[in-house]
Amino acid sequence: MPLTPEQSAEIEDLRATPRQTLRAVSEGAEKHLYKAHPVLDHGFVRMIDYMGDDAAICQAARVSYGRGTKSVQNDEGLIRYLMRHWHSTPFEMCELKLHVKLPVFVARQWIRHRTANVNEYSARYSILDREFYIPRAEDLAAQSAQNNQGRGDVLGEEESARVLDWLREDAHRAYDHYEQMISDDGQQGLARELARMNLPANIYTQWYWKVDLHNLFHFLRLRADSHAQYEIRVYADAICEMVRDWVPAAYRAFEEYRLGGVTLSASGVECLRRMLAGEEVTQETSGMSAREWREFKGEWQ
Repeated sequence: MPLTPEQSAEIEDLRATPRQTLRAVSEGAEKHLYKAHPVLDHGFVRMIDYMGDDAAICQAARVSYGRGTKSVQNDEGLIRYLMRHWHSTPFEMCELKLHVKLPVFVARQWIRHRTANVNEYSARYSILDREFYIPRAEDLAAQSAQNNQGRGDVLGEEESARVLDWLREDAHRAYDHYEQMISDDGQQGLARELARMNLPANIYTQWYWKVDLHNLFHFLRLRADSHAQYEIRVYADAICEMVRDWVPAAYRAFEEYRLGGVTLSASGVECLRRMLAGEEVTQETSGMSAREWREFKGEWQ
């Protein structure tokens, strides 16, 4: 169950009491405020607050160049220019605060992005719920033969069923022991900060995550990519939907130049020039390693 009845009631109450403001308002963001977007089996992402919009990005950019710039370029053209030429500071003028419920192992991958402000639910003070991420059978795959970080073929039906049984049994057994350790019924009861060490990495945690748009785009470029791990990619996809409505012009530029764009090395640029000139280029004559060459070719095939 992604939301408790109390959380649902809080969301309804917040959305039922709009407030007047003089600050910039994004109509696209307003429709997402407080709403929970379900992710995985028990997770969600919801927008708690935002600051700025597409106009704020342009305002920040033009403060350096003076008002004359506005007559030369419209806002979207300016945003595309900024994105195309990797001007990051204007995008930092916009911020987004999210409430995320996610499995611990996803959180540990997510927290590698150290450019956000994070406050996580504390298992030192509170008792974690009995909620675990259990993958769908179609998401269980063998280790990739080519990528140490990735998955290969989907597991067969028999092996998949066996893995799912183990995941469920181990998670619930660990939680049973967790409850028994912290119980003060007939015993002192182990401190929560110690008992939590026995919980599995697929248990759900929650946090508030606040980030500026520049660093959010960096997160989404990596985590919304088709090569990212599925369990974090679905969170990135949900956030993309919010950002697309919040700052539509900036998101279109992000799709064009980051998500849909390709970055080439100096060797890659040289190889492409030679190929366009009609030369047959191979891995041996490219100056690239076998893996670099495979990735280079993958961009064009």
